[in-house]
Amino acid sequence: MPKATSAIKDRVPRASLGELIARLTRKRQEVIRPVLENPREFVLLSVRSMADKLHSDPATTVRIVRRMGFPSYRDFQKFLHDLSIAHATSFDLMRSGSTRDGNIPSYARESLEQDSKNLQGLRNSLEYARIEKLTHRVYKANRILLIGGDLASSLVTYFEYHLLLLGFTVLTATTPGRTAHLVRMLGRRDLVFALSFRRGLRQTVEGIQQAKAQGAYCVGITDTFISPVARFSDESFLASVETTSFGASYSAPMALLNVILVACANYRRSRTLALMREADKEQRLGFRWYET
Repeated sequence: MPKATSAIKDRVPRASLGELIARLTRKRQEVIRPVLENPREFVLLSVRSMADKLHSDPATTVRIVRRMGFPSYRDFQKFLHDLSIAHATSFDLMRSGSTRDGNIPSYARESLEQDSKNLQGLRNSLEYARIEKLTHRVYKANRILLIGGDLASSLVTYFEYHLLLLGFTVLTATTPGRTAHLVRMLGRRDLVFALSFRRGLRQTVEGIQQAKAQGAYCVGITDTFISPVARFSDESFLASVETTSFGASYSAPMALLNVILVACANYRRSRTLALMREADKEQRLGFRWYET
């Protein structure tokens, strides 16, 4: 992990929102609660402006922030920024788009620009040595379980298809019931990829916790360090899903999966070429393909 990214992570308390609030007295909990419930309204405010809005004073506000575990008010602002992203709804995103009352080309252009920013963020933060170590884990794993529900199930399907093509034993869990049943089968030689963004789906987060209890190694793919996916996984990779409109953009998560797949394909290149040679005839002449 690049030093700058690592420093940011180290300054974010590895605790849930409830645990952060529990560090405060009841009186101070009530002071800071509006900020945590509506982070978008406070994230850009100076400590003095925030204190005024909370009917408090700057010194008390700083003491609350530090008691929660943040070294400085600036670190707390970074946390609020991540929190506002994690808790954003489709309505929030649609309402806050920077291009308002524009024409369709302007909306389309803004969307592509945001995707480019997401990809650039991944490019700047990704440490390729960690990808190499992860690839080693993939090859050592007895089984690989992919957990992801709702919209992230599309990423699970894509990832599964290519891992199977590379000859790995892959299981997928995209529903709560299947997740609960499959994690009970896991052991120390198994590897879990858990994909969930923003607040994190309950089935995915609980799947991570149960898989770790079984001894499996868990890799989280999410978009912020404050996500419970990042907090409970053995290691995590970040890929932004920010969008200028509703929903989520998966350009960066898809690129991250492709990086992992390319690394796996070339980690034992001769093995991969042998597998591709076996698949070559079907891909050229198989019944799946439309004949002209």
